[in-house]
Amino acid sequence: MHQLLQKDIQNFVDQFEYGNDLTGCTFLITGATGLIGSMLVHCLVALNRDIHIIAPVRNRSKAVSMFDESELKQMELFECDLCTFDYSTLGNVDYIIHCAAPTGSRYFVEHAVETSTFIYSSTDALLRFALRHPVRSFVFLSSLEVYGQITDDSTPVTEDMLGMTDPMSPRSSYPMAKLAAENLCCLYAHQYGVPAKIARLTQTTGVGVAFDDNRVINQFARKAALGEDIVLHTRGASARPYCYTLDALNAILTILLRGESAEAFNVANESTYISARQMAEYLRDNFAPTIQVRVEADETQGYAPESRLRLSSSKLSKLGWQPKYDLKMIFEHLIPWILTSRT
Repeated sequence: MHQLLQKDIQNFVDQFEYGNDLTGCTFLITGATGLIGSMLVHCLVALNRDIHIIAPVRNRSKAVSMFDESELKQMELFECDLCTFDYSTLGNVDYIIHCAAPTGSRYFVEHAVETSTFIYSSTDALLRFALRHPVRSFVFLSSLEVYGQITDDSTPVTEDMLGMTDPMSPRSSYPMAKLAAENLCCLYAHQYGVPAKIARLTQTTGVGVAFDDNRVINQFARKAALGEDIVLHTRGASARPYCYTLDALNAILTILLRGESAEAFNVANESTYISARQMAEYLRDNFAPTIQVRVEADETQGYAPESRLRLSSSKLSKLGWQPKYDLKMIFEHLIPWILTSRT
């Protein structure tokens, strides 16, 4: 395991307050080969609390290559279709964290049906399992994209606010499916008492992210790290806050253990709120002064409609969560990782 990754995992262990609550528990974590899912596995195992992790994945060989032998001893890895798998064969599960979902904007457009059906159907399958085999808590990882188009950032966006999402656009496959899955979580909670909660994550990044990840913050950081010009394919007016992986993990586990069922919680560091254009210029000014920032419009990339989502994290803060990584710290961790992880 890379030393930068080891350092982050140790920082999580040193800072996490609820380790005793998880002793001897079994977690079902989907998306364990993604950034957040894999970091959850790394960090939960490192707590050294006799935690067992069940991780259904699409590619078992890929998953095996991502974890150390000592971690694999505490994991049950298997390939399956999350939408059709018979979860009743798993036995006792204490906690479910549903991380799995498509992540690429172009994929959302080119495979809109698959994006929508996977998000909704996989969530339904897991909720049905949680109904028939009661769990202590269930967290569905949603997205700030459920807020749609909000262009007035004078007021922080709280969990009860929604903007416009065009149901006629293939690009809406992702946010509308996430919103529908959120509603499904609430229905299972209200009608059947399933302890389902929702974490609405802003764009999250950190050590462990794939070198070729094309979400905005990772694209721009990669360009800055390699000394290449940053090219914006929109005018760069959309703005949002960001979140470092360790802050996101703490938030997800805080929601899991302290959040109320049928409630959604924004997960974002409010201090990192910035537009895409401003972020590109921030990287140039602070990390890569030799590069240029250019705008070259390209409508084929499948980007979300322009929005300014100044998310409020006050609801989550009331549970005791506080982010530790501001924008400068995010890039101070991310850029060295990019330089060491390139192939």
